[in-house]
Order: sequence, then structure tokens, then C-alpha cells
Amino acid sequence: MNLIDVYIQEVTRRLPEKNREDIALELRSSIEDMLPDDYSEKDVKIVLEKLGSPVTLASGYRDRPMHLIGPRYFDVYMTLLKMILPIAAVISLISMIAEYFIGYGAEEAVINVVLRLLGEGIWRIIEVGIQVIFWLTIVFAILERTDKGKDEQPLTASLKKWTPDDLKNIPNIPKKKAISKFEVFGGLMWTAIWATLYFYANHLVGVYEGGRDGLDFVTPSLNQEVLLRYWPIVVIVIGFEIALSLYKLIKGQWTKKMAICNTVLQLIATIVFIVILINPNVLSKDFITYMTDLFTITPNQFTTRIVGGGIFFFILSAAISVFDGFRKARIR
Repeated sequence: MNLIDVYIQEVTRRLPEKNREDIALELRSSIEDMLPDDYSEKDVKIVLEKLGSPVTLASGYRDRPMHLIGPRYFDVYMTLLKMILPIAAVISLISMIAEYFIGYGAEEAVINVVLRLLGEGIWRIIEVGIQVIFWLTIVFAILERTDKGKDEQPLTASLKKWTPDDLKNIPNIPKKKAISKFEVFGGLMWTAIWATLYFYANHLVGVYEGGRDGLDFVTPSLNQEVLLRYWPIVVIVIGFEIALSLYKLIKGQWTKKMAICNTVLQLIATIVFIVILINPNVLSKDFITYMTDLFTITPNQFTTRIVGGGIFFFILSAAISVFDGFRKARIR
């Protein structure tokens, strides 16, 4: 078998069987057209070298990528991976701590608790990391192979093909107006933390006392049953916060429209927070009794101070966020 036959065989064996015969004839014809009339083995080697590796040529005939995540989606893939991994890790750690407190019997010494949480935390982060990488890779591998576009040009963050005209749309963003990826990540991280605390409040938010073996969870401060009555609207707020963070990531700078969106979000979140906090049963009775005995005040006085202080600081925080958003949007 001469070099041409071997080369054609190496190409076609990597192709679907139904296409092998036609491609073999086409490839042989192409090779013969590239060779002189009285060719030698040296001429054959030169032609085959121009055609390239059989593996690469077969990949071109298959019209399928040889890589799992190619350059077209790689930048978007890495951006999402860097953002999702830390958030998923934090959520898993908070959930793990909540699960531990659910079954904690206060018999273990603090050092043993810390070491156990440390070991389980490292393993949980590894497990979550593997899951995130696996599923995100699966999604992008499917996108890579179902994309009808023949171009291998990398896509932008908005999943569109880059063109030189995109350079005209890149403004000179002042440093104080720009939104860093750290700010976006911080927003998503905060959403993950408070959402986890909300759904595990009766196991994480409460009174702790120093015992012989360390801190003991005395009583939860919030009534979980009351909190869960509002879970649909809380989930909507979480969705709005995530959407706004992703919008920040895409825009990269504060705009008037973004400041308005942030104002609407802060307004909705403030109303939801106030509605939940003014519920007379949101604070657990055991917590109120414990604190009133500790500070020797009446339950009404304690409840008023907690509710009033919470509402004041939440409104203040929301007002600062709204003001800061419009201030940055006006920067030129």
C-alpha cells in the first residue's frame, strides 16, 4: 500500500461510514491534481504535508470541533466559571453549617467542631466545584456542537460575534463610574449569603452563649414559619438582584437606566423587609423572653427597638445605594 492509500485510509477511518467512499474519491482526486505527471515519493510527501495531518483533515470533513470548549465560547465559559464557582462554594458552606447546627447536640468541644467543619467544608467545596465544572462544561460542549455558525471567532459576553464596530461602542469609562467584576461578584455573593440565612434563619440567626465546650445555640431569634410565608416574594427579590448583577456585568458602567433599576429593586426590597419585620410573630417568643430578661425591659419596648432599628438601618442602606447609583450615573 503506497503513501496515498495509507493517508486516505487514515482520514476516512475517522469519518462516518456512509461518507467514507465519496470522501475517499474526492480526496484521491485532489491529491492527484496536486501531483505532477511523473511524480516520485518525494512529491507525494510534499503534497501530503500540505494537506496536513489526517486527524486535522478528518475533523474538517466532519465539521465538528475536536476540542471540548473551543475559542468561540471559551472566554464566556471561563467568565461564568469564575463567577459561579465562588458563589456555589459559599452557598454550600453556609448550607453545611446550617445542617450541622440542626443536628448539633453541644457535646463536642469547640476545637473538634472547627476541625470537623473545616474538613467537611473542604470536601464540600471540592464536590460542588466538580459539579459546577461538569454541568457548565456539558452545557457549553452542547452549544459548541449545535452552533450552526461555521466561524470560530470568539463570542463576546453578550454571545454575539465580535466585529471591529464593537470598538466604537466601547466608551472611555471613568474609573469611578466603572463597575468592576469584583463589585458584580460581591453583589451576587451577598445575595447568596442573605438568601441562605433567610431560609435557615432558625438554625443560624439567634442567641449564642459560651458554654463549657464552646458556644451553644440558645434560641433562634426569628420564627421560621412566619418567614417562609413570604418566600414567593423573597424569591422574586432574589431574582431581581441576580438580574441586576448580570446587567451590571454586561454594561460595565453605571447608567441612568441602571440607577433607576437599582432604585426600583431597593424600593421593592425595602417594602418586603418592612412587611416581614412588622409582623408581630416574626420574632420568636423565646428570643423576646430571653432578651427582655437580659436587659430588664418590657417585650413591647424590646420589639419596638428591634423593629424600628432594623427598618431605620435598612432604609438608610437602601437610600445610600440609590444615591450612590445616581451619583455614579452622572459622572462623565
